[in-house]
Amino acid sequence: MHIPEEEGDMTLWGIIMALVVGLIVGALGRLIVPGKQNMPMWLHMVIGVGAALLGTVIARAAGIATETAGIDWRELAIQVVLAAIAVAVVAGVGGRRRVSRY
Repeated sequence: MHIPEEEGDMTLWGIIMALVVGLIVGALGRLIVPGKQNMPMWLHMVIGVGAALLGTVIARAAGIATETAGIDWRELAIQVVLAAIAVAVVAGVGGRRRVSRY
């Protein structure tokens, strides 16, 4: 018996896909930011997942996110830009916190 999902409900598969997209978005955000970021890879992944979720919220609020058969490139672009901004901010804050021991 198949129970239809209501719009907005998250299934286990939806959560897994959000995490996978978040990991990809975090990696793309890292690639966009120039220079070396002294951040662990897990932090890029967390930033990517957060950017993916926030990007989806923004895209839906703007009416961009629609049910498509494939990849929604506009929503993905928003997510990647958010991830790049977050990586740059976190890398900048982390770089300033390092104090010379001399």
